[in-house]
Amino acid sequence: MTSHVQLPEPTAEIIAVQDDLVTLAPLENAPLIKNEVVYIIPHGPEREGKPREYLKAEVLRVRGKSAEAQVFESTAGVRVGDKVIQSGEMLSVALGPGLLSTVFDGLQNPLADIAAEHGFFLPRGVLTNALDQKRKWAFEPKVKAGDPVMAGDTLGTVPEGRFEHKVMAPFTLTGSWSVERVREGTFTINEVVITLRNDRDETRDLTMVQHWPVRRAIPEGLVRSGQSERLYPREPLITTLRLIDTFFPIARGGMGCIPGPFGAGKTVLQSLISRFSAVNIVIVVACGERAGEVVETITEFPHQPDPSGDGTLMDRTVIICNTSSMPVAAREASIYTGITLGEYYRQMGYDVLLIADSTSRWAQAMRETSGRLEEIPGEEAFPAYLDSAIKGIYERAGVLKTATGDTGSLTMIGTVSPAGGNFEEPVTQSTLGTVKTFLGLSSERAYKRFYPAVDPLLSWSRYQGQLGDWYRENIGPDWVPRVEEMIELLRKGDEITRMMQVTGEEGISTEDFVLQQKALFLDMVYLQQDAFDDVDVSAPLTRQQETFDLVYRIATTEFAFGDKDAVRTFFTEQTSTFKNLNYSADGSNERKDLLEKINRNLHAAPTRMNQA
Repeated sequence: MTSHVQLPEPTAEIIAVQDDLVTLAPLENAPLIKNEVVYIIPHGPEREGKPREYLKAEVLRVRGKSAEAQVFESTAGVRVGDKVIQSGEMLSVALGPGLLSTVFDGLQNPLADIAAEHGFFLPRGVLTNALDQKRKWAFEPKVKAGDPVMAGDTLGTVPEGRFEHKVMAPFTLTGSWSVERVREGTFTINEVVITLRNDRDETRDLTMVQHWPVRRAIPEGLVRSGQSERLYPREPLITTLRLIDTFFPIARGGMGCIPGPFGAGKTVLQSLISRFSAVNIVIVVACGERAGEVVETITEFPHQPDPSGDGTLMDRTVIICNTSSMPVAAREASIYTGITLGEYYRQMGYDVLLIADSTSRWAQAMRETSGRLEEIPGEEAFPAYLDSAIKGIYERAGVLKTATGDTGSLTMIGTVSPAGGNFEEPVTQSTLGTVKTFLGLSSERAYKRFYPAVDPLLSWSRYQGQLGDWYRENIGPDWVPRVEEMIELLRKGDEITRMMQVTGEEGISTEDFVLQQKALFLDMVYLQQDAFDDVDVSAPLTRQQETFDLVYRIATTEFAFGDKDAVRTFFTEQTSTFKNLNYSADGSNERKDLLEKINRNLHAAPTRMNQA
């Protein structure tokens, strides 16, 4: 059964209601604070067998002695005179053991616990604790009596699945504190495990859980001066997707976006990234997508093995689930909840990936709330502060060196759903001005079954040069120049293809046709990747390098074909062989035979070298 939250007595009341926006006034002299969480108690007798409803809301704007708050649930039945409880706290999340493998809503309510107690039709006004209050954890202290303690220091650890969960000193801790008493053993998250004492002889009891306001980033400089710093991202996030890792890399601790129209494959692409990326923790934020897509993630992850070989994908995943049928305000809060959880695990020294699907729904929720507040609108009625809000979210990603010398990272990839695939709309444009990797999906490529349908002529990555040193040290000095050469080949091939659409094949030279076929060959065998093949679904970097070297060799060979039919025959056969090569397992006899066949065909082809 779910444990309910205890609340103080009401100190304010409703004086106006407009959809999910309410106006409050204090009953006494209790001040109303911006971003404070309040609870509305709808008027009327409690129904038999039903608990009292507490509707959670957040104060958005304070005007004199009154304030306007957005309610995170339906306001049906709420009326003037209903009492309001002030929590005195910002909208916050609970940080402690038990977050992994859990499905929360945007306000960190555990959906499985609520469903177990109330059924699958979630009632409104139910207050729950985010973390299990009865489960016991084996706490192993990392400090002893007399040790000095500062905010963010590791006080102890508990095993959370296969991860070591660090219990840290509260991020709000200030002043000079030292450990007075330490307990070791098995405890619930609310039992006192450590007692601190400061230089004023005040004591403070600490448990394994703390709270942090979601709209504020957890500061990087929490821990001891000189031992914690924000680092420049210098390593790629290996996704095992050839198109991303080779052509449009995302830095570990960096920012990327995947905009695209309906049906272009955003959901499959983000699922592949979350499944196979080389990270410790994955946080999936469904901030307003359709329920079907969310259900797919929830049902598949517990049964799919973790690429690390230890447990399932769900063991390393937190899902924040707010579908398009859920209240607007909760959808808007969900992305802040997810990124705060990501910062928490980064603070432990883990590599975290946050997938937000989609930030367009989040921005639309902001637009609806802004409209009800009667704020001056910006382009397409989005709030004028849309650009700064998007930047504020993505800039919370980054790489952090912790007090223990570990390096943690938070990589954020947001999907964008522009109406009609229009990349000029405000959400996409604001996102493009913030992120450093743009993976633009194309409905035309999706129609041709070119998956992933990322258009290489629209997409770009500013990390390519930034990660140059890593590529030179780990792959080779020629990697980046060769990649740039292949992107240029794709551009030239597209120009020739467009010319052929006007003039036909007879309107271009054999040399131009060879160039066009090389670009098509590169696209077909390297940029496309089969998400439903057990081998091709994930290509480790070493396998990518081997395939790319072969493709590059063919793409840069100066052929001397006599006519266009010979050109077409050669590249059709090579494309078919390479497709089979992509499906063959490393070290298999099939792969060895295919490599030999590719080399034979290449040696037999007429080139300027052997023609001479």
